[in-house]
Amino acid sequence: MRTQLFAIPTLLLAVALGGCSLAPTYERPEAPVPANWKIGAAQCCRTVNELDWQSFIVDPDLRRLAGTALENNRPLRQTLLDVEQARALYRIQRADRVPGLDGSATGNRQRLPADLSTNGSAVSSNYQVGLALPEYELDLFGRVKSLSDSALQQFLASEESARGARLALVAEVSQAYLSYDSAQRRLALTQQTLASREDSLALIGKRRTAGAATALDYQEALGLVEQSRAEQESNLRQKQQAFNALVLLLGTKDAAKQIPQTPQAKLMLLQDVAPGTSSELIERRPDILAAEHLLQARNADIGAARAAFFPRISLTGTFGTSSAELSGLFDGGSRSWSFVPSLSLPLFDAGRNQASLDLAEVRKDSAVAAYEGSIQTAFREVADALAASDTLRREEVARRALADTSGEALKLAKARYEGGVDSHLRYLDAQRSSFVNEAAYIETSTQRQIALVDLFRALGGGWQKADTTSSALQQAAR
Repeated sequence: MRTQLFAIPTLLLAVALGGCSLAPTYERPEAPVPANWKIGAAQCCRTVNELDWQSFIVDPDLRRLAGTALENNRPLRQTLLDVEQARALYRIQRADRVPGLDGSATGNRQRLPADLSTNGSAVSSNYQVGLALPEYELDLFGRVKSLSDSALQQFLASEESARGARLALVAEVSQAYLSYDSAQRRLALTQQTLASREDSLALIGKRRTAGAATALDYQEALGLVEQSRAEQESNLRQKQQAFNALVLLLGTKDAAKQIPQTPQAKLMLLQDVAPGTSSELIERRPDILAAEHLLQARNADIGAARAAFFPRISLTGTFGTSSAELSGLFDGGSRSWSFVPSLSLPLFDAGRNQASLDLAEVRKDSAVAAYEGSIQTAFREVADALAASDTLRREEVARRALADTSGEALKLAKARYEGGVDSHLRYLDAQRSSFVNEAAYIETSTQRQIALVDLFRALGGGWQKADTTSSALQQAAR
């Protein structure tokens, strides 16, 4: 009875002492990047931490397509399932920190021959029913806790990776839709140009019949018509490929019906986004946060490797009833129990524990390098996106002015040619220039919108609802 009473506080002591850790105190490495951006740092606009992706995408059709992709995209679904795997692995590891309790029932009946028994051959029986404490490690040096912490950080890293996958999918849908819309606009321009050039070819054919135009004029006009037809087929191909890419991203069997079939005449995205500072980027961007969680996991692994040098105490026990007869299991005086603590101390392991510690420390150093590398990569991506959006904004204005000028020049050249003032060659040059400059404007305006998407993605914005998930889980697991 005294031993039984001693077992209960011993189990409570095991739970109370579990939690001491030999892991190094975690300190976030200093960011190896400047504190601010060189360009595009105006604070007059909304910063990314004030936006979610629904606010960034102002076009309702594109917002609807992005929502469909988030619900049905297969690669994203795989990523989310990976998160669930990491969650389950963490729960498995965390369960080792709490003693288990099993119900058990055993029966044993055997016959001993006469030469093995002093009383001749005999048949004996033994029946037991009770509760059993599976082997439980008394975590005095935090080995189990460190392993649990490592699993938690890996789960949180998978959460951040999933958030990054969602943001990347929204960006991919946006860019695919912008490319599709651009192909539609270029196709419309090409078809309009082809119709105009076919009219010009017909007119030159009549003038040639009347002797007012040469065979060279006719062949040059015919060349422009064939050029427009070739451009039309190229744009049709690009439009269909962009459409197919968008269908794949949406991931539904009726995706083709959801995609608008006409070009959009309005802007689809918020045009002014302030980048904030590099420190805000570190606190927000999913891949950086995932790299930091993996660094914290490697830090916890060091604690587990250090604890392996110290004694390991395990507890097992049972409490129940035991009887030689099945009918007597619950009779008075049939109570039974056992309490079996064990201790193991590593004396010689041929350097295994030291090698495990060295490996854990090297993996942490590698995780530090990966974390710093992710910050540098993110900083570069933001800087590139800022440079692209800043220069493309000015280029778009210049391209629009150039296209307008070319359009006016085409009108004048056509009037002068039809009035007999200029040669057909000058009119052809005006046609080529107008088409090229208008197409270049469409391409530049699309590239600027894509650059805005790149900037939004590089800054790690767009998923405010998930921003608090990891911190809440981390606090709840402590």
